[in-house]
Amino acid sequence: MLRYPVTLKRDTNGTMRVEFPDVPEANTFGEDADEALIEAVDALESALSIYVEDRRDIPKPSPVKARGKAVILPALTEAKLALYSTMRANRVGKAELATPPELSSPQVDRLLDLLHASRLDQLEAAFRVLGKRLAVEIREAD
Repeated sequence: MLRYPVTLKRDTNGTMRVEFPDVPEANTFGEDADEALIEAVDALESALSIYVEDRRDIPKPSPVKARGKAVILPALTEAKLALYSTMRANRVGKAELATPPELSSPQVDRLLDLLHASRLDQLEAAFRVLGKRLAVEIREAD
């Protein structure tokens, strides 16, 4: 589970600002802490999308401090980031992952688009090409 710590600060205009120490490109705000944390998920996904587009390594989340706040990425986003990181680690490009009839080049592009709602079976196919298997784990809610 990718759980990124955040810092919450009251902004000069009274809103609550959220920053990610591990992903400085991600920041957002809300009227209060709850709203700011909801917005923070989108901000983090958008910032990590830039990392993927720029072909940069995805920063590992640092430990969350006692009583600290964190944002947990959606499972689909986490699976897509795992695919991207596995591709980088194995030096596999998009063209190598596109293996008809299972995956076309546009499907691979969508699998690496964090903001696209990809299908799980396509992610599984991509991991198979990499010699991996996608597994689902259910945990207690935080």
